[in-house]
Amino acid sequence: MNARSRQLRLGVCGLGRAFTLMLPTFGRDPRIRLVAATTPGAEARARFTADFDAPVYDDLPALCADPAVEAVYVASPHQFHVEHVETAAAAGKHVLVEKPLAITLAEGECMLEATRAAGVHMIVGPSHSFDAPVLRARAIIDSGAAGRVRMIHSMNYTDFLYRPRRPEELITAEGGGVVFSQAVHQVDVVRLLAGGMPRSVRAFTGNWDPARPTEGAYSAQLAFDDGVFATLVYSGYAHFDSDELMGWMSELGHRKDPQQYGKARRALASVGTGRGSEAELKRSGNYGQPDASPGLHGPDPEAHEHFGLVVVSCEHADLRLLPDGVMIHGDTGQRFERVPLTGIPRREVVDELYAAVVEGVAPRHSGAWGLASLEACLAILDSARTGREVPLALQVRDPSITYRDAK
Repeated sequence: MNARSRQLRLGVCGLGRAFTLMLPTFGRDPRIRLVAATTPGAEARARFTADFDAPVYDDLPALCADPAVEAVYVASPHQFHVEHVETAAAAGKHVLVEKPLAITLAEGECMLEATRAAGVHMIVGPSHSFDAPVLRARAIIDSGAAGRVRMIHSMNYTDFLYRPRRPEELITAEGGGVVFSQAVHQVDVVRLLAGGMPRSVRAFTGNWDPARPTEGAYSAQLAFDDGVFATLVYSGYAHFDSDELMGWMSELGHRKDPQQYGKARRALASVGTGRGSEAELKRSGNYGQPDASPGLHGPDPEAHEHFGLVVVSCEHADLRLLPDGVMIHGDTGQRFERVPLTGIPRREVVDELYAAVVEGVAPRHSGAWGLASLEACLAILDSARTGREVPLALQVRDPSITYRDAK
């Protein structure tokens, strides 16, 4: 049988928000078949069985005992990643694990060791370094037309901190705050565009709202081993919205109404300050709930996903990443390279997962890649706390500088 003619049989660990966002991908990509799941919520369990005519197990070991499962999508909260990846690997299952890889380097190293010992692939994502315009920019760099990368600027202002959260999502030590959940996107993007090898981090963080007692903003500079430097700026404090700079296209590729300013803060205020009510508001948007979005048959995205303004300064051009392509500001003129939509959001994640599991192709976003990005994120926290530049020791080069589907 031709490898491309068969489906990859995927089990899911965790049917929360992360799964909700990946569902349009899994539902539309013919290479994927969802064959099992495990999750605590009764509504999500019932919905999964109805949607996919597939079993829901009481725990991950039971799911991994199902011979129909080839790979497991670990979409559980950050603090459970290490346990769930080790369980899947011990059962011989390949793993797609949500970012960030883990909360600590020790946990991440255990996950790498578990998957290596079992001889299975681990892909860390999705992150925005999978986005098609990012891959197109990397392909332009690979072509040599723009010259070598010299500097990268990435900036994103969102309402992240005021979206409904579980209690641990506001506790840094438990993986809460914008550094664990958001910096990993920017770190992944700039590492991919610069080739993967930052050598140190210098950073500041903002923790400005006592009612949301975790990092809500940061500014970081990454110095790379070949002289490239990257500046990463992020705020999740729900004031300026940098989607204004992206044609009012949202992070997920849907058109945004600027008149909805303050929506996140208003929704949070409507449930009061009780953490139980906030957690319930968050749960209401998860798979299996009436208000879940985007759902199995969500609306078609109008553009590619993005993570705010990214400008790559090369020797002969600045590359500005946009939701529909890459603007090239060159020595003698400027031009736009459009990146067509495929009809399958986040298709690039499945490209990498399918190639690894079915075709045996080493993934770009491997466990080692995810560990390197986690190290940089932890260095942001460390540098902000100590006021010092933090050296990096676990970085890895991009193993596939020219990505076959980016051209």
